[in-house]
Amino acid sequence: MRKLTYFIACSIDGFIGDPKGDATSTYAYVAGEFLEYLKSEYPETVAAPAWPVLGIEPGTEIRRFDTAIQGLNSYRIGLDVGITSPYSHLRELVATRSLGESPDPNVELIADDLVGRVRELKAEESPLDIWLCGGSTIAGELIDEIDELIIKTYPQVFGSGMPMFGAGFEPRDFELGAVRAFDNGVLVRTYTRKR
Repeated sequence: MRKLTYFIACSIDGFIGDPKGDATSTYAYVAGEFLEYLKSEYPETVAAPAWPVLGIEPGTEIRRFDTAIQGLNSYRIGLDVGITSPYSHLRELVATRSLGESPDPNVELIADDLVGRVRELKAEESPLDIWLCGGSTIAGELIDEIDELIIKTYPQVFGSGMPMFGAGFEPRDFELGAVRAFDNGVLVRTYTRKR
């Protein structure tokens, strides 16, 4: 069975963006050694329009994920500047009840039963996993389906903002795996759900 991995960037204090979800203050850290790590280990998590800018070659091997799921707020970042399929090299799904029709043939909209759709995706035969790429609300909705957390912690404190999980209080246990620190202060931690 495929894994659902929440591969997400956050501040030291656990926020993925300001109260509206804006995390542009962290972009300066996507450089140097950390950028090379992303390009070599997780190239598919870089939006397709950024590939030529960052030196990722067309046809670069997809290493971990073949499917990306995000909420409308995350998707809207690209949509507002005319990018209808930000991860066109992956199968894209957007959880939304407000978009009536997909603006791109590569983007599947999920209006109802997000958990059921994710379970269908996890049951598919594929050597690659599913990337939950953003959205506090959908991360909260899918919290019990998440098998792995990969948290890119940027050396900033936001003070308040959008939490990693928009869910009620209920402790869930994960086991720490790999930890990697980068020269610019970014820390990447991997956790696996304890069953």
